[in-house]
Amino acid sequence: MVQMSPAALLALLRNAVRILSIVAVVCTTHLYLYPLFRGCAFPLPPAAANASDDSTANPSAFHETIRQHISGGPTGISAPFRLLALGDPQLEGDTAIRNYGRPAFLHLEWAIRHLTFQTEQPSLRKRFRQVTHDLVDVFFDDIPDTLESLRKHVDLFGNDFYLAHIYRTLRWWAKPTHVTVLGDLLGSQWIRDPEFNRRSTRFWNRSFRGAERIPDEIAQYPADDYNVSGILGKEDAEAAVWQRRLINVVGNHDVGYAGDLTPERLERFELAFGKASYELRFELPIDDPIMNATLFDLDTNPGSNRLLPELRIININNMNLDTPALDQSLQDDTYAFINAVIHTSNAVEFKGHFTLVLTHMPLYKPEGVCVDAPFFDFHDGGGVKEQNQLSADASRGFLEGIYGLNGDANAPAGGTGRRGVILNGHDHEGCDTYHYINQSLPRDERRWNVSRWDAARNDQLPGKPGLPGIREITVRSMMADFDGNAGLLSIWFDQDSWEWKYEFATCEFGRQYYWWFVHVFDIILLIILAAYGVLEISITAGFDAEKWLQANFFAPPTPIVEVKKENDQTGNCITKK
Repeated sequence: MVQMSPAALLALLRNAVRILSIVAVVCTTHLYLYPLFRGCAFPLPPAAANASDDSTANPSAFHETIRQHISGGPTGISAPFRLLALGDPQLEGDTAIRNYGRPAFLHLEWAIRHLTFQTEQPSLRKRFRQVTHDLVDVFFDDIPDTLESLRKHVDLFGNDFYLAHIYRTLRWWAKPTHVTVLGDLLGSQWIRDPEFNRRSTRFWNRSFRGAERIPDEIAQYPADDYNVSGILGKEDAEAAVWQRRLINVVGNHDVGYAGDLTPERLERFELAFGKASYELRFELPIDDPIMNATLFDLDTNPGSNRLLPELRIININNMNLDTPALDQSLQDDTYAFINAVIHTSNAVEFKGHFTLVLTHMPLYKPEGVCVDAPFFDFHDGGGVKEQNQLSADASRGFLEGIYGLNGDANAPAGGTGRRGVILNGHDHEGCDTYHYINQSLPRDERRWNVSRWDAARNDQLPGKPGLPGIREITVRSMMADFDGNAGLLSIWFDQDSWEWKYEFATCEFGRQYYWWFVHVFDIILLIILAAYGVLEISITAGFDAEKWLQANFFAPPTPIVEVKKENDQTGNCITKK
């Protein structure tokens, strides 16, 4: 067996440090630039993309993002509204920790109490028997629960920063104009106020550090006389503020379903994350005076159906749309809000407005369309306990009410309704669908149908005469179990058709294991580099590393024995050493 010398060991250490450093640089670069390597980018308007209708597959959107980073700012090609949509972060806490709220070694404490006669037992034999049981439970319950609780504490800590990595990296790389979290910000509606406050603090100080809650005065109730929330297409201080704000949608794990929702739960959510239901309106200025002259004006141009381009974002708490509800007044407030949205919407004949609905619970779909099939469960005393989707009746309130879609071809605008799209969460697997109704069927046979978006587009259903419809995008969860997904929604205005258009793309980060591996690997390497640096400095200062290694880790060298043979005068052989 060949022994390694101290010099060879030092050479091996130097080469290992070099190789590990290269691996760390490559992995860390890939981790912190993952949108770059995955080709993530907001879709571009077709005129800018200059390619196929499928902007998500068009590399020019990715190249445009690179150009923005190289030039240090926008190039004027991107869509004026770019929404980073994040679904269901579900920050967990004490409810996920096994031994939370009790001693780590409860059975050991009881065993000590029994041995010190702090408990009452009918006999000494039963006392020692109870002590034996408790000591057994220490090994089979206390120790496994404690280890699992420690693991979960570390997991929760890492998960906060895993979510933060997705938000921070995509916000830096993709440069969204707005950001939304589509409900289930926290992991349980049953937690008490102290735990709710702890999770809220983690949400703002870790996972979404640097983000801001939308002020109550900005989140306005629908009205005919409203304030514009912002101007699109400009890169100024106001735009920078909106890039930091989070449009938080309320979810079932935040306030509960209809059978759990109370004024107290809703109040604490709104205090921490913003109002549960409100609207935002953003205008897109038109600089061309010729185009502006074509806009509707009651006095000068009453025959026009063109309105100043406006994007209307409606954030709706749809947790208590279905019945029975625990608090009827809260349900009445939700329906009053939706009715206000409908009554303050422009007539469907007008063009130029776009309605983006943000909500948590997906609309009704038959079984087999998405992963989550229709499901309802109720409390014994009444009230919705759990549901996967809205009921068909509640869903029609969105389709026929907010968007004005109609199965009657003789309805205003032919029943085509208002331009828009629906974004929601809840179904962690995500789903992209198209809701439509066939106007050619007899009135009593007309039903709302749902198809997967890809299938509907292949069948050319969107925009087809006699089939008015709307797209609903259920954004896949950003949790690690669902690959840290994020949605990228681009909305732009087409002056030729005087309509808003949009495209949606996704960007997945991957499981949490890679995030953990890279950071643990980097920490270990930093320790090795620190030790290696001390060693190199010591060698430079005159420290004999080879001699130290020889004395402490290697066996002393074997003395060299030299044998010589000489003949004496008598002819005898004499050996000298």
